[in-house]
Amino acid sequence: MGATYFLGRFVLTPLARLVYRPRIEGRDNVPKAGPVIFASNHMSFIDSIAIPVAAPRPVHFLAKASYFDGTGFTGWASREFFTAIGAIPVKRGAGQAALDALDQQRMLLEQGSAVALYPEGTRSLDGRLYKGRTGVAFLALQTGAPVVPVGLIGTDKVMPVGAKRPSLKHRVTVKFGEPLDLGHHGPAASGRARRLATDDIMAAIHALSGQELANAYNEVPAQTPIERIKQVLPHERR
Repeated sequence: MGATYFLGRFVLTPLARLVYRPRIEGRDNVPKAGPVIFASNHMSFIDSIAIPVAAPRPVHFLAKASYFDGTGFTGWASREFFTAIGAIPVKRGAGQAALDALDQQRMLLEQGSAVALYPEGTRSLDGRLYKGRTGVAFLALQTGAPVVPVGLIGTDKVMPVGAKRPSLKHRVTVKFGEPLDLGHHGPAASGRARRLATDDIMAAIHALSGQELANAYNEVPAQTPIERIKQVLPHERR
């Protein structure tokens, strides 16, 4: 990640802890070395900052490529900031873009790194915990990496959706659960194994976050009749 990342790791992280005083539980549950997947609930933009700040080891996560593509001083500042907190640019979307994102994460795990992912797919706007998509389980079953469930509490109050800057009035709690070994569910090629592993991950996250369960997928509103039809048909949410 270069000098910018290590500057962020050793300067910005202690500064963020000092300013926001996060409550951190279960740090001893995080493996100190080797590949690991942090699977977390997702309620705020700052979730991807809270996890690296609280974790006892470097964590990488995927961020929209647009954060790295800007020009001028603003573009430079955005690029440096996201690089400093361990973000890796990726084009969001379905199809090939989603497969490319999984490949990037798989390569990081094969290098012994830690990655953070959100099984819900996108932020919860109502505070409820939505059903998990199977991409995280696929990655865990494919690589054999343990999954550390993460429960984030209060990030939606520190920086609600639409806020321009984080608030200093609230504190964040980050809970790391015990690592999950999901291999007993079967191979990554099995849809049943992916679904059962995903359900285990979401149950562990729910136990940590205490959120109300939505019992539905957090779908982006369909823009066309075809997309609306696809959403109601049975299919595996990656």
